[in-house]
Amino acid sequence: MEDQELQLKVRRVTDKFTESMYVLANEPSVALYRLQEHVRRSLPELVQHKTDMQSWEEQSQGAIYSVEYACSAVKSMTNSSLYFKNIDILLRQAISMKEQISNSQGRRKRTMDSGMLKDGGGKHGSGM
Repeated sequence: MEDQELQLKVRRVTDKFTESMYVLANEPSVALYRLQEHVRRSLPELVQHKTDMQSWEEQSQGAIYSVEYACSAVKSMTNSSLYFKNIDILLRQAISMKEQISNSQGRRKRTMDSGMLKDGGGKHGSGM
């Protein structure tokens, strides 16, 4: 009887040992399989997120460039107020000179017309 008990105990120990060895032997492969399965499922979504982020980064860089360009344009416009003042002064002077020239030409034309009337109508006369 002791032999049978001993054999039973040995069998239990060997079964438990075999089961433990089986679990240890297969556990890494099961873990790697689960990991591979997870990567296969989640990778396309991660790739899509990456491409979206790259696209948003490009759009952001374009917007940043536009804003910086606009800021530099505004700064250069504020710095050019002196030039606009000079242009305004020069335009006013040009208008004044044009009016003076027009007035002097108008006076000259009137004096010539009145001189022609005094001469009797000038060369073209009214020979009618």
